[in-house]
Amino acid sequence: MLPSSVSGVVPIEEMQGDDPEDMELLRADYEKARSFLLNHTWCFGLGEVYFGEGIGGIISIFLMELDPAPSGVDQWLWVIVGDIPSAYFVIDQCPTPIDGLKWYIAEGRRWVELAYTGETSSDVMPVEVPADAYHAEILERRLNILERTLISTKEEN
Repeated sequence: MLPSSVSGVVPIEEMQGDDPEDMELLRADYEKARSFLLNHTWCFGLGEVYFGEGIGGIISIFLMELDPAPSGVDQWLWVIVGDIPSAYFVIDQCPTPIDGLKWYIAEGRRWVELAYTGETSSDVMPVEVPADAYHAEILERRLNILERTLISTKEEN
């Protein structure tokens, strides 16, 4: 059952793209999100899945239930995938997909700041590319675009 603290999502079966191409890309993002979580040793299976926001192939935000949820691991996780580093995180501070995107951008910026100096930290969202200026610049540009387009558009509505 969907956590009562979460809003702005629809069951995955009700996911809608802007057109057939977008829908195909969103389905591919969904498969990417499933694989991303299932590739973690602590993820034994998935239960309910909800779609939050997305632009197929660029960024998609899903809410996924771990079933069964191992001891010490949250049952519900936001999963963000697309043409950006994939990430998962708990729903505690992010009741909506846009709140999740804001968290992702903030964490991505923390990683970028460290990567420009060649550093990483276990306190920052893991990114599966080398922590260097080249990759930091790429991610920083993508984060800027997401912030300018998706977040500002959603907050205007």
